[in-house]
Amino acid sequence: MDAQLKKGFLELLVLASLKSAASYGYKIIQDVSGIIDISESTLYPILKRLEQQEFVATYTEEYNSRLRRYYRITPAGIAKLRECRTDFEETKKIYDYILSEGGR
Repeated sequence: MDAQLKKGFLELLVLASLKSAASYGYKIIQDVSGIIDISESTLYPILKRLEQQEFVATYTEEYNSRLRRYYRITPAGIAKLRECRTDFEETKKIYDYILSEGGR
């Protein structure tokens, strides 16, 4: 898969994984790994970028005597996911056309 296309999908997958509940890095990797391969070295820059864009917010909680950073989706992140639905419909039409060999 094209790296730029994958990058966009990864950001949306991370946001979608946070839609139902806040989570932490390792759990996010587990949640999306069945769909697309992602490593810690890929995930954390994505989370940082999403935080800078205010699509996610962070907080820490103690877990097994250590602080764990949790990520939660913000209202702006939810709006971004809604926006992606429109983009998806347009992209799906393109893929459907390509897969049907140009309408043949």
